[in-house]
Amino acid sequence: MAELEIHHEGAEHDPTGQRVGILAAVLAVCLAIVTIASHRTHTEAIIKKSESNDEWAHYQASRIKFHNLELGERLTKLVAADKPGFKENLDQYKAEKDKYAAQAKEIQETAEHRSQESEAAERRALRYDFGEGLLEIGLVLTSMYFIARRMLFPVIGIIAGVAGVVVAITGVLG
Repeated sequence: MAELEIHHEGAEHDPTGQRVGILAAVLAVCLAIVTIASHRTHTEAIIKKSESNDEWAHYQASRIKFHNLELGERLTKLVAADKPGFKENLDQYKAEKDKYAAQAKEIQETAEHRSQESEAAERRALRYDFGEGLLEIGLVLTSMYFIARRMLFPVIGIIAGVAGVVVAITGVLG
């Protein structure tokens, strides 16, 4: 019986295609890592911004209490200047005002710190976003090899991919 050989199109051995395929896979893994880091950092920035907003609301509440005490102090001076306990009321208002003034200062510092943390996280997230974009470009260009069979595409893909990883690393360090 005669042997029959069946040749399948594309079954020929393409070592360059295999290397480009591995390169595309590595770029895809790097892209996935940077994308996750970007999303997590954006979430961190949102959480820090929310905490900052909460602290600013707390600061405003503390300042409102302070101003209410000032108003009480003024009203007491106008209405009860000759009444018994006048001095004690004023002393109590002063003590509470001092407490709220100190509390407001601490809250303001915390709010500013949280705001700075949020801005820093957004700057890091922006670096991750740029790195993600470059890795996507690198992956697409590398994949173009399989359509055009031109080595120019994977070479540019490597350059874009390396640039994307470097920019993403600055997000980790910054």
